[in-house]
Amino acid sequence: MGRVVFKGGALVAPVPAALVTCGSEDGKRNVLTAAWTGIVNTRPPMAYVSVRPERYSYSIIKETGEFVINLTTSKMAREVDLCGMKSGAKLDKFAKCGFETVKGETVSCPVILASPLSLECKVRSCQELGSHTMFIADITGITADERYIDSKGKLNLQQAGLMAYAHGEYFALGRKLGDFGFSVKKKGAAKK
Repeated sequence: MGRVVFKGGALVAPVPAALVTCGSEDGKRNVLTAAWTGIVNTRPPMAYVSVRPERYSYSIIKETGEFVINLTTSKMAREVDLCGMKSGAKLDKFAKCGFETVKGETVSCPVILASPLSLECKVRSCQELGSHTMFIADITGITADERYIDSKGKLNLQQAGLMAYAHGEYFALGRKLGDFGFSVKKKGAAKK
């Protein structure tokens, strides 16, 4: 069996189908769908979002220096797609999608309550890379839907029905395959 060769392109998948919120709860605000987002560092905790300069959210993030990465679920697929197709300059996507929001704990941006997990971010730097500008940010706060926190305080996102994006298509993430480090754990080792 051989391998097919493609020229360089953005073919890493799956990636999050995240809803990025920006602006303020009581002023100019927007929500956009972003697949070009993720974690860049553990200590200090940092994330990024890459946004095209012509997008309505670009100037809001540039001016405020804040955004929230809201993870999405398969139940939110229609709303996630709409937020990637329509411009916030012409439509209040929060109202259109019926998103209830609250102000972030560490940022002024809205947090989408339907999101199982939201990362509040303050921009540290911007990198103009070509089609997109990457906003690299410190994660200053995290809010999680209490439904996904067990009695020991552990976050259980596998119960949320998270959604992913791959090559123009949305996917529901499947079943859990193991915990980090399971491949090297000794058989019969006591669970902590």
